[in-house]
Amino acid sequence: MSVESIGLIGIAALLTLLAMRIPVAFAMFLVGFIGIWTVRGWDAAMGLLGSETFTIASSPELVVVPLFILMGNVATATGMSRQLFDAAYAMIGHIRGGLALATVVGCGGFAALSGSSVASALTMGKVSLAEMERFKYDPRLSTGVVAAGGTLGILIPPSTGFVIFAILTEQSIGRLFLAGVIPGILLLAMFLLTVSIICYIRPEAGPRGPVTTWGEKRRAISGAFPILSVVVITIGGIYGGFFSPVEAAGVGAGLVIIYGIVKRRLSLADFWGASRSSVVTTATVMLILIGAHMINPFLALSHLPTYVGEALVALDLPVLGILALMLLVYLVLGCFLEGFAMLVLTLPIFFPVVLELGIDPIWFGVLVVLTLEMGLISPPVGINVFIVKSVAPNVSLGDIFRGVAPFWLAMLVTLIILIAFPQLSLFLPDTMFN
Repeated sequence: MSVESIGLIGIAALLTLLAMRIPVAFAMFLVGFIGIWTVRGWDAAMGLLGSETFTIASSPELVVVPLFILMGNVATATGMSRQLFDAAYAMIGHIRGGLALATVVGCGGFAALSGSSVASALTMGKVSLAEMERFKYDPRLSTGVVAAGGTLGILIPPSTGFVIFAILTEQSIGRLFLAGVIPGILLLAMFLLTVSIICYIRPEAGPRGPVTTWGEKRRAISGAFPILSVVVITIGGIYGGFFSPVEAAGVGAGLVIIYGIVKRRLSLADFWGASRSSVVTTATVMLILIGAHMINPFLALSHLPTYVGEALVALDLPVLGILALMLLVYLVLGCFLEGFAMLVLTLPIFFPVVLELGIDPIWFGVLVVLTLEMGLISPPVGINVFIVKSVAPNVSLGDIFRGVAPFWLAMLVTLIILIAFPQLSLFLPDTMFN
């Protein structure tokens, strides 16, 4: 049997395992190990297992993952995420759709601490859904805005999606983080515009909240000052060249821990729970990366990435045409696969084509991560939709999916804008590194 045939069987086996709900990391590890064993023999498979596991586990760049995850978990435990929502609520809650707008702002702010879409959706869902229900918001709008707003966690830095992309493609984590800032703000603005349009067309969907006094506004804003300070110090430190991404993660985690201790909002039990959750999440990411570094050599040995790349180039499409085709593949896969699984499966195939065509890899990374975000709210496997469903069990999945539809379109518009204007993604990293 040819290596190409073995490669096709391996991909079919991987998709079958994923369809059976086998964890992504174990599915990739199993297919990669057996595939290399079949092509190169037992010694080669065992040698790769030992070397790649050690290489990934000892990679200093990956320290950024547990530190940023810890920062987000401690921020949740100390109530910093609630303070950010309260500040936005106090400022704009009295206008039509104000609670939904405040939720988007809260999701964006929490995304800058957690780096996780699931954590953003879960946290802001617990904070804001009860308030919107109390003021008789349309359940489709309230749940849709939480599910969509949570996706900002994978685009606004620090983003675990950017970290995984950087490791798999050997790109700079710092450049990718900075590349996500303006697109993240743009997407947040598009979500705000979407909420405003919905409430203009259907005023009953987002009733006005209570009017707050200037004193209440000042107190709410002062309460959000710590979380905003941490965001400015970490991301601003990377941009200013004061910190590497790993150092920024350490500084950010240290600041939120100190804040929790000084304000007496972080008990030993809270810190233990946040640390335990961070370890579990980090272990999941590490296993995915180890699995990726097992299956990628197998795919390379099968020559399938080379054939697919040659086929894409042979289509004789313009560069933007091939880019659009690759992003379309991500959009389709996003309806069925988890984001990290898509990165691992596609980057060994698409990234060499990206480099050959002269597409900026940092810009490509931003576009790919945004399409992964769209998959988080795409039926039938939109993870964020199911997260919101767990917080709002009285709202049907159909209503939640209908609620996220306008925001999915807003993300598509944002994707088109970023394709048309690459400098929106490249301005900050080019400024910093040049």
